[in-house]
Order: sequence, then structure tokens, then C-alpha cells
Amino acid sequence: MTFYQFTKKSSNAKTGPIPVTTTSNDTCPDACPLKRNGCYADGGPLRMHWDKVSRGERGIDLAGFCNLIESLPDSALWRMNQAGDLPGNGDSIDGDALADIVSANNGRKGFTYTHKPPTHENQAAINWANFNGFTINLSANNLEQADELAGLNVGPVVTILPSDSTENTTTPSGARVVVCPATQRDNVTCSSCGLCQKQNRPIIGFPAHGSSHKKASAVANG
Repeated sequence: MTFYQFTKKSSNAKTGPIPVTTTSNDTCPDACPLKRNGCYADGGPLRMHWDKVSRGERGIDLAGFCNLIESLPDSALWRMNQAGDLPGNGDSIDGDALADIVSANNGRKGFTYTHKPPTHENQAAINWANFNGFTINLSANNLEQADELAGLNVGPVVTILPSDSTENTTTPSGARVVVCPATQRDNVTCSSCGLCQKQNRPIIGFPAHGSSHKKASAVANG
């Protein structure tokens, strides 16, 4: 069973005081090269929290989770999955569960990221969610894959960058990549920025970070 933990006000300095959620690790795809190999959520207090959610010691079921989303004010900005991925075991997306989340988000500004592989079924689910107002960013492992995912035209794209990246760049095809402002300036948070929730914008790059940033940086470097 998948468990969802809803935190009404994040204490993360980079996220800012917006609602964030954590989903049990059964949702993480095997296709993700960061799985047990550099994921920022694999260390520190977040990992301990995530483990408890994954074991069912914290969190609620999908119906309760959707009720909490529906309780948010209109136009509220919230982030799904500071750890975990879209509903569905492993590489697949559970379209019915995602539809419930998209419906609960109606009138609100939810956003998330996914490393689920872009199968035809997953692409259809992601495209439908984005069309209906719940922003799902496709997560690329490097600039080359960012081009590939952007070419699918099913949702906005983010990508991992080497840990020492500080300047905006471009993909091999020339698409603009903006380094996440919250990683570069102390006075910017997800709460004040909101760029990842917008669908019509450049690719966003996240410098590898966390206790295993060297492994993540190696993934970004190909």
C-alpha cells in the first residue's frame, strides 16, 4: 500500500512555508539512476522521515490525502513529493490514483516531478495531468536527456546539473536552462518563486545536492 504524508507548512529553508508531501518509496521507479545512488532524499532527517512513511508509520491513504489537498485555499501553491514519485508501483503510473489527485488539486497550484520512464502510458497520464492544471515536471538526468523529454511535449522539464553549476546554460539543441533560483540566492524559495509550477517556461536545472551529491553529479555528467 502506498502512503502519503502531508505537511501543511514546510520547514525547509529552500522550499519556504508551503505545503509539501512525501510518498512512500514503493513509487520510486527502478529506471531512475539516482535510486539508492545519489538521491538527495537518501540522507539526513528527510531519509528518516521517508523511511517511516514507507513503512506506514506515518502518512495516510489516497482518499485522506486528497481530502487534505481539497482543504487548501484556492490558488494555494503546494509541492507534491519532497521524496517519492507519482502513484504507481515502480516504473508505472497509477492513472486512477493520479486522476484523484488532479481532481483534488482543481483551483490550486500543485506541482511535482517524476522520474517514471516516458512509456506511452506514462506520457498520456502526465500530459493529461498537466492539461488539467496539476504540473508534473519530467526529470532528466542530464542535458541530453532534457532535450529528449522536452521533445515529447507532454509537460515541462527539469534536469540535474553538476554540483558546481551556478550559471544558466543550454542543452545540446540550444534550449535554455535556468538554474533553480532558490539554489543560488538565499532570499528565494519555492514559495516566493513558483517557477516549477509554471508550465510554459524554460527547462530548470538543479545542481546535484545532498549527502550523495558526488554520485548525482556523476549522473549529470553522463
